[in-house]
Amino acid sequence: MLEKQPAVYNLASKPFGTLYIGVTSDLCSRVSLHKQKQFPGFTAKYGVGALVYFEFHDSMEQAIRREKQLKEWRRVWKIRLIEEFNPHWLDKFAEL
Repeated sequence: MLEKQPAVYNLASKPFGTLYIGVTSDLCSRVSLHKQKQFPGFTAKYGVGALVYFEFHDSMEQAIRREKQLKEWRRVWKIRLIEEFNPHWLDKFAEL
């Protein structure tokens, strides 16, 4: 299990499906909560739970800046980023 470290992450409902970008200081716990549908709202409503992309940062401030940047990107850019990191859209949660 990884130490707690600020991270930006991307969840997907399926390959090329609904995407969600978030930021956290504890990626394992946060994704686990999403998978258990503990966050009422977008991810629970649209079944967005596969961890398809993540990146770690040295500080929470850096992670928040990156999250805001990614949220402004066009969908095609987000998909390209995911596919460079995870070409088969596998759920990377078990690897954590």
